[in-house]
Amino acid sequence: MALARSHAVALFGLDGTLVDVEVDVSSNLPNFILVGLPDASLAESVSRIRAACANSGATLPARRITVNLSPASVPKQGSGFDLAIAAAVLAAQDLVSRRLLMDSILLGELGLDGSLRAVSGVLAITLAAKRLGFGRIIVPTANAAEAHLVEGIEVISLDHLRQLMSGASGVGDSASLAVSTRASVAKSETASRTQSSTVPDLVDVVGQPDAIRALEVAAAGAHHLLLVGPPGAGKTLLAERLPGILPTLTAEQAIETLAIRSLRNQVQVTGLNLLPPFEAPHHGVSQAALIGGGSGIPRPGLASMAHNGVLFLDEAPEFSASVLDSLRQPLESGELVLSRSLGTARYPASFQLVLAANPCACGQSQTGGKQCQCSHTQRQRYLSRLSGPLLDRIDIRYRVSRVKSLAANSGGTTSQEVRERVASARARAADRLKGTPWRVNARVPGVYIRQHLRPPKASTRHLDAALASGRLSMRGYDRCLRLAWTIADLSALDMPSSDEIAAASILRSGDAGL
Repeated sequence: MALARSHAVALFGLDGTLVDVEVDVSSNLPNFILVGLPDASLAESVSRIRAACANSGATLPARRITVNLSPASVPKQGSGFDLAIAAAVLAAQDLVSRRLLMDSILLGELGLDGSLRAVSGVLAITLAAKRLGFGRIIVPTANAAEAHLVEGIEVISLDHLRQLMSGASGVGDSASLAVSTRASVAKSETASRTQSSTVPDLVDVVGQPDAIRALEVAAAGAHHLLLVGPPGAGKTLLAERLPGILPTLTAEQAIETLAIRSLRNQVQVTGLNLLPPFEAPHHGVSQAALIGGGSGIPRPGLASMAHNGVLFLDEAPEFSASVLDSLRQPLESGELVLSRSLGTARYPASFQLVLAANPCACGQSQTGGKQCQCSHTQRQRYLSRLSGPLLDRIDIRYRVSRVKSLAANSGGTTSQEVRERVASARARAADRLKGTPWRVNARVPGVYIRQHLRPPKASTRHLDAALASGRLSMRGYDRCLRLAWTIADLSALDMPSSDEIAAASILRSGDAGL
């Protein structure tokens, strides 16, 4: 009888649980048994491992091989456990160094010829391995760049199972297996950090200086934005240029964002992308696709994919009401909590929401040109698809008018100019909020603003009157104060005055056709 052990990580959301892969080879009737709550794709690994070992020169013995994935109560899914199981089986036959497996996390899918193939979630698993105290992770070569993004952990990349086996050459320590080099990965990472932005520039926007100002305020304070206007006014054009005026991500933010995208196997990672993500789903998107879900272990949705970036919903009233209202929780908490029978997965979802809508179904209301064919009831029904609780969470509601002259585009503002002003305003906000968990005005709770950042009563008298008359909710009151602070930061003021609060009130609940 022979025993061996290797280590893997099971993900539930972005949280990783250490899985001990225990192998027992006994002299009972030949069989290969896999226990420990594997899913269907993981149960199929038995056939892959048998063929991969045989084609790597290590035919499995005609004995009873029992593989236990511990703890058995934790659900495991996917083909990423193949390498850890094969390594433990080979270690039980003294074909792989037990010392190497002792402090390593193994991850990879096996082909029938013994080759190692890329899997999803490598970045999240590497981060989990580091938190669990492991100093080494062994991954397929195709995933090496992704794993190398996590500092403080040694990455070994393999192309074939044979590279892991300790044969006549005495291979078995980490130094002899380190076939991927940090230098090559660092080169690609540097290239990604310094790559030129492919985000469209604001200079392309024709004749919308006030709309650009609203977009700048939204970027400076990370405020959610609703754009209402007729077709062709430039709503989509403006929304697509928001990522270009946002500050670049920090390395920590970029890794967190990339870890979520890695779970959905969205990109072949070659380096760290510091550009804020931009997601623009079609209005036919399902609720599971937008916020995440699925049977078993829930997967992240597009809202989490937009973490630290922008989620743009064009033609917002055409989205299902249940889909729109499902965003209410992440708009407040910056997190999506998905509960299933197997457990609860948490995905970060701190994004800027941008909604675009026509003023009515035909889109010609308030244009001053073509005559609208919609009745008052039809217009009310169209915009009522955006529920009151959802709109109450939108800081800026701006009406985009149709452009009437191309001459208004002379000397247009560039994204670079606006980005510099946005960065300066965010720096002022971060300095003011030093010592708190928040860095942007849109995330500051109303209680904190009213207690520590409340402007003088003389400046807020109009807001107080609107609150007393019921025209403004308490949430709306707080959001007006947040907007006023953002406008003050853009103007380099130490405290919002009545002018900034008036401007915030106009942006917050001005004539947006609602």
